[in-house]
Amino acid sequence: MVFRVRGGVKLRYNKELTSGQAVVAMPTPRRLYLPLQQHIGAPAIPVVTIGDQVLKGQLVAKAAPGLSAPVHASSSGTVVAIEDHVAPHPSGLQQRTIVIETDGLDRWIDLPPPVTDDFPLQVTPREINSRVAAAGIVGMGGAAFPSAVKLDLKGRHQLDTLLINGAECEPYLTCDDRLMREEAWAVIDGVRIMAYALEVQSVIFAIERNKPEALAAIRGAARREPWIQVMALPTRFPMGSERHLVLACTGRETPARKLTADIGVVVHNVATARAVARTVRSGEPLISRVVTVSGRGVREPSNVKVPLGTLVEDLLAFCGGLHPVPYKLIGGGPMMGAPLPSVRVPVVKGTSGVLALTIKEQNDGPESPCIRCASCVSACPCGLVPVEMAQLVRRGDLQGALAIGLQDCVSCGSCSFICPSHIPLAHYFNFAKGQLGALDRDARRQERIRSLVQARSERTAREAGLKKVAAAARKAAKAAAQAPAPAPTSTLALAGGTETSARATEEST
Repeated sequence: MVFRVRGGVKLRYNKELTSGQAVVAMPTPRRLYLPLQQHIGAPAIPVVTIGDQVLKGQLVAKAAPGLSAPVHASSSGTVVAIEDHVAPHPSGLQQRTIVIETDGLDRWIDLPPPVTDDFPLQVTPREINSRVAAAGIVGMGGAAFPSAVKLDLKGRHQLDTLLINGAECEPYLTCDDRLMREEAWAVIDGVRIMAYALEVQSVIFAIERNKPEALAAIRGAARREPWIQVMALPTRFPMGSERHLVLACTGRETPARKLTADIGVVVHNVATARAVARTVRSGEPLISRVVTVSGRGVREPSNVKVPLGTLVEDLLAFCGGLHPVPYKLIGGGPMMGAPLPSVRVPVVKGTSGVLALTIKEQNDGPESPCIRCASCVSACPCGLVPVEMAQLVRRGDLQGALAIGLQDCVSCGSCSFICPSHIPLAHYFNFAKGQLGALDRDARRQERIRSLVQARSERTAREAGLKKVAAAARKAAKAAAQAPAPAPTSTLALAGGTETSARATEEST
């Protein structure tokens, strides 16, 4: 049974551009650019230096303490730079990047021993988590959250269900669709491994109905696993949003500011399941991924298996180049993806698509005043009032916007898409979230400074007290050393006194 989810919008999906295109492997480019931060959390820490020779699959940056993920070489070659390079982010800011000049030999490092036995596996769930963490696997649906952390949630939450997100509700994107159609057995193997690591007995595999071939392939691969339920979902954006997917498949609503794990469900992406299977079965780290290159601004729309660190420029050239010059270049999907600042940005772990869209493919238009039609309210899948939040953000009342649900917004863009006045509502909300995040970081920094100052004051007072005690002790010791000694009593006097006393005793007797 599929439960009703409020809001959402019907889109023209344009998946036909690439849905019939089988995945093709791209040759290794001359240079790879591997950012140290391809995940949520702290950037990885380089373990190589300029001039080092590296092999394919070799660790080049280890995970930082806390929430982080390691980075591996996508091919063999030489580290020629560790420098700042433009990141695949609309800000165009640079981040620390390891640059490898490839040697064309694609020589592999020695990999960890594969796990070839069937279920039950001869390795523990903890060992599975360790392998996934060491392989640098992150959520490949776009969030890029370290997967090993989600696979270890059973220690802190009462889990009962693993939900596999095969909805792929973004227009144009078909990389997950092709993965399910071409590698269904491997995907299901990854699902079984993740269920084993999470120690859950129920799996739901959710796919939108506009992917009939993927539904058939996954059902065929899972037919021997009665505990894996394959569900066909309505085609409506944003069905792939984690919270709404859980609601549609289980009927459970995730409370505000809570995780789906708090209601017993962990969600993983299709590509993540495939990466987990590859790591456990063959020992390979995450060094490549399938990317959809689409839009009417690219000559040969394709689904491409791309080595991580490949520049978008090289990927587009592999797909025939751009024609005409696109109106907009987007990383990810057109609804929730981000404009790319340059074709010189690299493909990273969370890159699901590169879209070259012409002006005819855009929903843009000149912004006009709000007509109070409430279309955005009807479309919001989170039950928010976007028009009111946008007004508060415009006035700079971020706390007011926060009070009416800003943090509950999933940035799906449904409100912006449906708005007849072309008001960029989602942009207002993303801006406000960024501002609130900066204020929060500043507040935490100020609190940290205050705590350090207070700790220093307490330490200074404590040290001053100890100094006073030590000084008093030294003064007492000195006074005791300078005091005059008592006069000694001679041995002769003692002896004489003893004799007199004894004589007196005898006389009295």
